[in-house]
Amino acid sequence: MSNDELTGKRAVVTGGSRGIGAAIAQNLLDAGATVVTAARSATDQTPPASKFIAADLSTPDGVEAFAESALGVLGGVDIVVNCAGGCRSFQTALEIENDWQHTMNVNFLSAVRLNAALVPSMREAGGGVIVHMSSTATISSYPMILHYAAAKSALEVYNKGLAVELAPQGIRVVSLCPGNVETPGADAARDQIVDYLGLDPDDDHAQRWADEVPLGRIGRSQDIADAVSFLVSDRASWITGSNLVIDGGKSAM
Repeated sequence: MSNDELTGKRAVVTGGSRGIGAAIAQNLLDAGATVVTAARSATDQTPPASKFIAADLSTPDGVEAFAESALGVLGGVDIVVNCAGGCRSFQTALEIENDWQHTMNVNFLSAVRLNAALVPSMREAGGGVIVHMSSTATISSYPMILHYAAAKSALEVYNKGLAVELAPQGIRVVSLCPGNVETPGADAARDQIVDYLGLDPDDDHAQRWADEVPLGRIGRSQDIADAVSFLVSDRASWITGSNLVIDGGKSAM
């Protein structure tokens, strides 16, 4: 992306304090956009040039408060990247009852609520782009993360419907499905999965996961961020309602 491709654009990136979200925010900043990032707390990975707003996006009130603050900072929004998400428990499909609602709130309803709050600003601006971060868990899921996969699957269906609804208003809506990516959150999740399955923590599980990918490695945050940079640019002006899988070819096997 050129250094001025997004000059004048106003962007919101949730989950932007670290990992994929931070890499996306930095890419947008490098392209000239003004960026607001959101998460529960900032980290040393949070792009310092962004305006960070602490937010709990798992509740309607938290989303409303963040949207109000973001609009106050930016004056309007042209790009929304819904990257906040995650999974806090790993249990069998019949054991995860108590975590369903929280997982849906974080991975699906946070995006639904934030879009509802920010789309009017996009309409006023005459267009915009919304990006949803899904997961390849929707393609090949495991019982221990069924609640997470279900929430992301709902997000993908919503992505398609919203794209059709907003297309006449010049607002594009796209989603991405990252595979195994090296991020603090994903690394912690993989460690929990190893523990849950009773695997030997001293084995080189990272290498095993890399060996399962046709391109020979797990992903990096920058792999996903660069795809987002393209999708929010005018170079992708005829792309909406799509879901891009970025997993090194793993889902093609």
